[in-house]
Amino acid sequence: MTKPCIICVAITGSVPRKENNPAVPITVSEQVESTQAAFEAGAAIAHCHVRNDDETPTSDPEKFARLMEGLQTHCPGMIVQLSTGGRSGAGAERGGMLTLRPDMASLSVGSNNFPTRVYENPPDLVDWLASEMLKYHVKPEVEAFDLSHIHNAVKMNREGRIAGRLYVQFVMGVKNAMPVDRDVFDYYVRTMERLAPEAQWCAAGIGAGQIVVNEWAIAAGGHTRTGLEDNMRLDRDRLAPSNAALVARAAALCEKYDRPVATWREAREILEVPLRAA
Repeated sequence: MTKPCIICVAITGSVPRKENNPAVPITVSEQVESTQAAFEAGAAIAHCHVRNDDETPTSDPEKFARLMEGLQTHCPGMIVQLSTGGRSGAGAERGGMLTLRPDMASLSVGSNNFPTRVYENPPDLVDWLASEMLKYHVKPEVEAFDLSHIHNAVKMNREGRIAGRLYVQFVMGVKNAMPVDRDVFDYYVRTMERLAPEAQWCAAGIGAGQIVVNEWAIAAGGHTRTGLEDNMRLDRDRLAPSNAALVARAAALCEKYDRPVATWREAREILEVPLRAA
């Protein structure tokens, strides 16, 4: 197989660093440094959250702007993907940073259960976020936590509410949501091929499922996501020393399956994400 594999690195999430892994970058400067190392290891996309000084997640556009500036300086050409996830705010606050015109932004197109709460994505909010992405020419990365999310994303793409080549990421292993299940994964792939054969897809596994889903996705011809947001460990006994280490692990799987790791230029061409003028 010669199709390049795009590696996305999710550099930080919403879990407190002190309770899990001291390598998780929190401040903007830490995130820029960690992402640069992951970029050099092969990541073409950076999936980004930002945190307050107390490590709590936020949707503060000013922090996102500083992070984008740092990444564009130190990781030239890398695709910057900002999170509009619900852990960092509510309602329209979740899309407040879209005016910054990042290359991409995550878009959840339906609700589902999370470990201790419902991850609410009501239709009116989904439509508003999608319309803001259209307005500012931001490429959505649809985060599919459930089969219905794939169907909804395809429908939105056909109706023009998601423009261009559809990009869907399967998220597996979140507690109380879709588990890491091979039959489900294979059905997701077949569903994408049947409903949207021109689309691109990616897969992410949470916790111990990260390396499992990385391998499934790479072997099946898709793209994959890794990083400390989703998983804190290299194996059962060792904490991951960095985001770059997790990217290197995914890159090794690409080599195992004869998949070249996509450069940022190849990733932009595959996903139809043009490099913005300075």
